Amino acid sequence: MAKAFLEITLQHLDDAAKRVDLDPNCYAIMKQPERELTVAIPVRMDDKHVEVFTGYRVQHSSSRGPCKGGVRYHPDVTLDEVKALAMLMTWKCAVVNIPYGGAKGAIKCDPTKMSRSELVRLTRRYTVMIMPIIGRQKDIPAPDVGTNEDTMGWMMDTVSMFQGQTVLDMVTGKPVSLGGSLGRRDATGRGVMICTLEILKKFKKDLSTTSVAVQGFGNVGSVAADLLAEKGCKVVAVSDVTGGYYNPKGLDIKEMIEHANKHPFKLLEGYKRKDVTSISNAELLALDVDVLLPCAMERQIVDKNSGDVRAKFVVEGANGPIARNAEKILQERGITIVPDILANSGGVIVSYFEWVQDIQAFFWSLDQINYHLKRLMVGAFNDVWELAQKEKVDMRMAAYMIAIKRVANAINQRRIFP
Repeated sequence: MAKAFLEITLQHLDDAAKRVDLDPNCYAIMKQPERELTVAIPVRMDDKHVEVFTGYRVQHSSSRGPCKGGVRYHPDVTLDEVKALAMLMTWKCAVVNIPYGGAKGAIKCDPTKMSRSELVRLTRRYTVMIMPIIGRQKDIPAPDVGTNEDTMGWMMDTVSMFQGQTVLDMVTGKPVSLGGSLGRRDATGRGVMICTLEILKKFKKDLSTTSVAVQGFGNVGSVAADLLAEKGCKVVAVSDVTGGYYNPKGLDIKEMIEHANKHPFKLLEGYKRKDVTSISNAELLALDVDVLLPCAMERQIVDKNSGDVRAKFVVEGANGPIARNAEKILQERGITIVPDILANSGGVIVSYFEWVQDIQAFFWSLDQINYHLKRLMVGAFNDVWELAQKEKVDMRMAAYMIAIKRVANAINQRRIFP
């Protein structure tokens, strides 16, 4: 699956490169990462035996600025997956026009089966192993699947101990008390909400009659669901790894968030209410709704289930949730897709805000954060929408065309060293 994900990501690059008549020299640079690091991470477990984990950090491009990307803890992670995610981060930063290139990190582990003390030791050793290639002007990590603000705090503290001074700006997504930004936790989900409202606006859809289904109820899906419900949309279904929940009249999203927050792993497991029906993730993807938000993992909509999708709009909260052939099927059926590199870029935008605040040691209010997030998201959305209309292409192609041209421009202006 990871290899297929990388192949899809490269194919999107190929398609857009042909469309913009990309210089072959720029294409040769863009199609592979600048740097790949694989590390062995020995950790003394609570029972005193030593477990050796495999970790990665991939830097795809630094042409437009320092590399930027999350750190993922997941048992099925592979180097190919990390390479694909790093490349997506390059396009994501470029399409919203913030001065970063793309990176991604990961450790092959199951954080749900590890104690907090084991996770602390794992994180600290991983940080030391990748420390030569990360830093404020090199590569700034952030949270991703299986990691959170605590993880970033441990990474920041580890580097600070080695440098003999507190370095707040070497990671983002930290606790607010350690130089984190207000609004960072909700940023990706808020960005998904903003893109959803914008696409509905383009099609003159009434929010009060708009039904929404959300796959994935982590930081992205739960926030997007909550904010869309506040805007008047009817969120009729949500799901996580434990299963799905459906009410055609609309779910009480705030109650579900409260339930998940009490679960040790922030899951919906055990949630029950008289008017809520249990459904599978497959059934959620096939619901007759206006908007589908896949906010879980990559390749959730593939050939075999693409014909089941009945939503009019799919807004990609996750990275790469739609397989390439499946996307063609959805488009042929008239389904509009707002691509991941645009829809879920809210997290990296507010990470950029956090980095800027840390460097300046001057912190913004939540209203300022959300105002500038909306400004950048809406601006990027309109850029992509207008190019898609002008060139008569889908929104993913338009987003890639914008991103690739911006990266190519930076490469050409900097020239090749030496």
